[in-house]
Amino acid sequence: MTILLDMLPSILMITAPILIAATGGLICERTGVVNIALEGLMSIGAMTAATIHVLLESAVGGGVSIPLALVLAAFTGGLFSLIHAFASISLCADQVISGTGINLFANGITLFFCQLIFRMDRTMNPKLGMLPGPGGVYPTAWIALVILGITQFTLYKRPLGLRLRAAGEHPHALASAGVDVIKLRYGAVFVSGLLAGLAGGCIVLTQDIQFTVSTINGKGFIALAAVSFGRWLPLGILGSSFLFGLSSALAVNITNIKALQALPSEFFNALPYIITLVTLVLFSGKDYAPKSTGQPFEQGKS
Repeated sequence: MTILLDMLPSILMITAPILIAATGGLICERTGVVNIALEGLMSIGAMTAATIHVLLESAVGGGVSIPLALVLAAFTGGLFSLIHAFASISLCADQVISGTGINLFANGITLFFCQLIFRMDRTMNPKLGMLPGPGGVYPTAWIALVILGITQFTLYKRPLGLRLRAAGEHPHALASAGVDVIKLRYGAVFVSGLLAGLAGGCIVLTQDIQFTVSTINGKGFIALAAVSFGRWLPLGILGSSFLFGLSSALAVNITNIKALQALPSEFFNALPYIITLVTLVLFSGKDYAPKSTGQPFEQGKS
């Protein structure tokens, strides 16, 4: 128990961006749009945050550059998510293919801008990233919990939440009640992009300090798995994100746990992805997902 308490700050550091991105994925899928692009949007957000922080830290100080980097990371993620929204909502394209295209596009455009700005395939290493708060817990953990709390309250206590959930369950019935389903879905995709970009910024400012091609390293797909594992419920994704964070933290802290030292650290590095695969297998046939998730909405059709 003492070891787990000592590990808690690092667990929360790893969990926070997964939870933020998973919350965005939850909101998006609740309205009926699958956002496979979380991985790419997180990468774009991470590159944006690292670049802004590196360029502004010496001029204005970390107290200004870090919040600004996170805000711009979120905005950039939201902006690029509109590509997915246009393709999957307006053009009724396959949502998985659209999201995959953005993931591939993100790999290229982030490296392109790193080469353009820094003449290398990564951002420069800034003097200092985000500093942990009391107890060694980074502010990103509290940001993630606030976002999750707002999402929980909105989905189940506000009329907007009822409309969001109806858009993913019975969009044509919602449209017959006079609600603009397309506008609602666009908003949900944009919010998921904002949160994915923010999550990428949190990673680069707490875990990696600089952006490289391996900064995100599958965390967007882990966030998607957390949505499925959490049964599309806010409290569910909280638990699943914490589980993924715990398994990742074990790889870092294995040398401090005698009972686990016999196992190779590579096992714990792979554990989050093993859990992701097992999760997808266990829940792929379950009926927890919103009924209209992944299905394009065409006005006038039932």
